[in-house]
Amino acid sequence: MPKYEIEKLHPVFRRQMDALAALDIDAVMANYTDDAVLLRFEGVSTGAKAVRETFTGYLTLKPTLVELQEYIETDDTIFYRAIMNLNGEPEHAFGTLVVRDGRIWRQTAGFGS
Repeated sequence: MPKYEIEKLHPVFRRQMDALAALDIDAVMANYTDDAVLLRFEGVSTGAKAVRETFTGYLTLKPTLVELQEYIETDDTIFYRAIMNLNGEPEHAFGTLVVRDGRIWRQTAGFGS
């Protein structure tokens, strides 16, 4: 697997990983537009309030990036596959971030191999 230099990753992705690692819901939400939509197999969160509720629950799992396995970006889209620790257990994660005006406008996120 390729190694990714964190400083070369999209600034929105870096900010999001830092906010998650800090378990800081306000920093997480600073990365989202007011009309953001988060799609997961568990459901859709539409708007900042719903996205905040989803991430408030997610942060209780103490997510930590272990390994960024695959990553590609354009100016406005980020696609990744990673291993995250959730409650200390490794989970395969994947997703897409669509960026508008320097913040996450649309996101897909999932777990599984």
